[in-house]
Amino acid sequence: MRESRRHAAYRFVSGLFGGAGVKETVTTTLRLDADPGTVWNRLVFYEEVTGSPAWLLRALLPHPLRTEGDKRRIGAIVRCAYSDGNLAKRITAVEAPRLLRFEVVEQRLGIEACILTQGGSYHIHGCGDATDVALITNYEAYLRPRTIWRPVEALLVNRLHRHILGGIRAAVLAHGPAMCAASQKTSAPPTTGPGALA
Repeated sequence: MRESRRHAAYRFVSGLFGGAGVKETVTTTLRLDADPGTVWNRLVFYEEVTGSPAWLLRALLPHPLRTEGDKRRIGAIVRCAYSDGNLAKRITAVEAPRLLRFEVVEQRLGIEACILTQGGSYHIHGCGDATDVALITNYEAYLRPRTIWRPVEALLVNRLHRHILGGIRAAVLAHGPAMCAASQKTSAPPTTGPGALA
């Protein structure tokens, strides 16, 4: 099978800027005008979001095709197929309607020399008549210098999060209450280390 241009570009970037891995975490939060149970029932992974991702995601990541597996069962493996690779997630925590956590047990997307996804989680918190959904991604980053690459990675992960949270928002709107005025917050810790992971 012929290597894609995207894979070759990532290999080139890694050859120029690659280094030892550093653990990073990015969190993005969205407030929805719905109760936690409604939001829980509409949770989706990136590969399940209908609609086209933003141009940045289309340019830098393979296109998601489908997901197979039960994301509501601890220990379940969710297999995610992409146009140019695959990803497998193991569900590690399910506490309806407030927490869904997974670890990535396999990643073959062609970006592994730059970024290796370790896992993520959805945290759902009721706040009055609304619900906050925090989407967290943990990854190992290999590109240096970190002062340049950390913000670039945070931007990409934030766009990914916003696409996923937009999919959840659309599902809530289609089946339930409307969303509050745009209330999104993103954070990427300024420092990293063993304590940086959620």
